[in-house]
Amino acid sequence: MQVLCKLSDNSPDVQCPVCGQGFLLYWERSSRTQQEATRHSIQQTLRDHHADNTTAEAHPEAAFNIPSWSGSPKFSAAALLGGAPV
Repeated sequence: MQVLCKLSDNSPDVQCPVCGQGFLLYWERSSRTQQEATRHSIQQTLRDHHADNTTAEAHPEAAFNIPSWSGSPKFSAAALLGGAPV
């Protein structure tokens, strides 16, 4: 399942376990069971951003997809089906 992550300081859906930076999540599918199964990979990706930097600046400023996607994040299935703002 694909997820679009956008930086957020207001009411984040998830926080980075390393630096506490918040993210809004836009899901390709809305099933709670599928979302919960994907949360581990979201947390791992956020940890992986900190390979060389332990601050919040380790995360991309632009929206990004998990799993990564080669196209523009705003055109990903997660963005389109999840109702992400443009």
